[in-house]
Amino acid sequence: MAGSPGSTESPAPGSISDTSVFAVGSSLVSTAVDPEPVRPPPAESDSRTFRRAFGDLSSGFRQSELWLLLGWQDIKQRYRRSLLGPLWITIATAVTAVAMGLLYSQLFGNEISSFLPYVMLGFIFWGFISGSILEGAELFTTNEGLIKQIPAPLSVHVYRLTWRQLIIFAHNIPLYAVLLIIFPQPVNWTVVLVLPGIALLVLNAVWVSIVFGILSTRFRDIGQLLATAVQLVFFMTPIIWSATDLEKNVGADSSRVKLVQINPMYHYLEITRGPLLGESVALYHWLIVIACTIGGWVLALMILRNYRARVAYWV
Repeated sequence: MAGSPGSTESPAPGSISDTSVFAVGSSLVSTAVDPEPVRPPPAESDSRTFRRAFGDLSSGFRQSELWLLLGWQDIKQRYRRSLLGPLWITIATAVTAVAMGLLYSQLFGNEISSFLPYVMLGFIFWGFISGSILEGAELFTTNEGLIKQIPAPLSVHVYRLTWRQLIIFAHNIPLYAVLLIIFPQPVNWTVVLVLPGIALLVLNAVWVSIVFGILSTRFRDIGQLLATAVQLVFFMTPIIWSATDLEKNVGADSSRVKLVQINPMYHYLEITRGPLLGESVALYHWLIVIACTIGGWVLALMILRNYRARVAYWV
């Protein structure tokens, strides 16, 4: 009976019971109080790490058969239909060095027997340095097809360029042996120091190609600026003139001598040309070159880490 003690009334159709309201309210409160689980941050891209940069260098070096073949093919292709072939490398260097040596020996009053080997070695080592800079600036743009089509490390092209410059150097260095026969020079144990000097040149050629190659891919005007700068530095570096003669003429404390001392190319030439001329190389030349090598490699690794993956899109 309705209203009798102990009886339970059923809710009218369409009405909301207290139990339903409590359940809905509890659900809303639970939703508002309990936050969503925090998602872990996305993993950092592995393409911009020093590990990948070192991996590119090591992987490219292990593919030596590829870049040795490509470097030699570059030389053969350059003189493909020439009668003398790569011998033109030696002829061009010899003619230029001898002409400059004869001219400036008369202008400066130097003995041709000592000045011509000095100029010849200057041209040989300068050719390696300038070639690494100028061709390094065009390294990736000239290999656009290979970079986009062949999944090879970028360092393969860097080693290819350095190997090509070493081939050119090997074609030119016999000119110094010829001059030793014509104009005998005093040779002592210091001649072995040319080996670590050349090793430092090679290490610098690699980082120079990486830095200027990647930067020139992004900013195409850098190649033109380097061409002008290299030509200017050639005349500011003791190649066709002697730093010793400059000190005798203007004094060791002159601003001109100090300008030569802050030129890194001067120190690179001293550690390679000096031993072959039988001269003792001052320690500070080696320290400056080693410092430049370390600083250059730090810069190259940073650029390779940050922009290695973008080169294929920039070329």
